[in-house]
Amino acid sequence: MKRRLLPVKLDSYKPLREVVCETLREAIISGVLKPGERLMEIQLAEELGVSRTPVREAIRKLEMEGFVVMIPRRGTYVADISIKDINDVFEIRTALDVLAAGLAAERISDEELEEMERMMVEIAEYAEEGDMDKIVEADTRFHDVLYKASRNERLVGIVSNLREQITRLRATSMNYPGRLTQMLEEHKCLVEAIAARDVEGAQRLAREHLENAEQTLLREIAEIAESNER
Repeated sequence: MKRRLLPVKLDSYKPLREVVCETLREAIISGVLKPGERLMEIQLAEELGVSRTPVREAIRKLEMEGFVVMIPRRGTYVADISIKDINDVFEIRTALDVLAAGLAAERISDEELEEMERMMVEIAEYAEEGDMDKIVEADTRFHDVLYKASRNERLVGIVSNLREQITRLRATSMNYPGRLTQMLEEHKCLVEAIAARDVEGAQRLAREHLENAEQTLLREIAEIAESNER
């Protein structure tokens, strides 16, 4: 079978299982490992240049995060993204982002506003380069600043628990043609509303941003399904 995963680079600051987990998670998010594909510990260990133990530990963590499913007597598979999963995650995230945007409009610092503006510039630069990994990373940091600016640690903690599911959906929707340009404009409007201390405007724009992201993702999934039926 053709090798698709590169051997992991050992990081002295991270346990091997974490490095393997991050590598497999990125492969699932990027589509290298596809939904429904069976994951074989031996094969993955050989491709990554590690023993089976860190692979097994990584797969268990990815199962907890919802990236893989383990079926008794059948094996481990990359999880599908169901419409129910998408609706559930977006319902929660929309509520949290609307709350965070409103609170940030009241509590954000000038430094945090500047940081959000820098993130928008970074995303635009990465978009020109076509570097999706860096786009997702920068967009994640943009929203992290928003959550931090809410000054609500409980909210930040809840979002953190959803981080991997959010990242998976974020990466998928951003690949849709035209979505990046639309997203950057939505970010710009949101930051302007927060900077103007417009609580209701910030909440409305945060909701619209998430609704557009969800609709884009559902549209992409529908088009893939239609293409597969042909």
